[in-house]
Amino acid sequence: MPALSTIMHADEPQGLVEDSANGCAPDGPSVCLLDDDPSMLKALGRLLTCEGFNVEKFNHPLAFLSAVGDTPCRVAILDVFMPDMNGLEVQEALRQESPDTRIIFVSGRDDPSVRQAALEAGAYGFLSKPFDDENLVQLVRKAVAA
Repeated sequence: MPALSTIMHADEPQGLVEDSANGCAPDGPSVCLLDDDPSMLKALGRLLTCEGFNVEKFNHPLAFLSAVGDTPCRVAILDVFMPDMNGLEVQEALRQESPDTRIIFVSGRDDPSVRQAALEAGAYGFLSKPFDDENLVQLVRKAVAA
């Protein structure tokens, strides 16, 4: 699959982000996306929805964490660097609220110390942006099956 290339305007409200699936009919496991970059949220949402996953998208860490109790996530895909909380802090809070959720990090900065900290804290995977779509899809499928 090609790399992500969808563009979205940055005027989305903070919180849960709604988007159409462009004809895809998801009926698979739930995946939650958390990224403050609207274009990344939109592109990942469409990719995973078209791969059959039920996707919930959030553009702010606090909105994501407040919804976790009501939004079951088999897999959570988290950005690392976001406003108010970083992905490692979100990971720690998510472990308390939903310990069975598999966490995959995606980051535009490949900092080895952050990668190591995330994996040592129980992250299922860590991908550096840009990444190949198929690598993410396969990692999500493995996380769902784990």
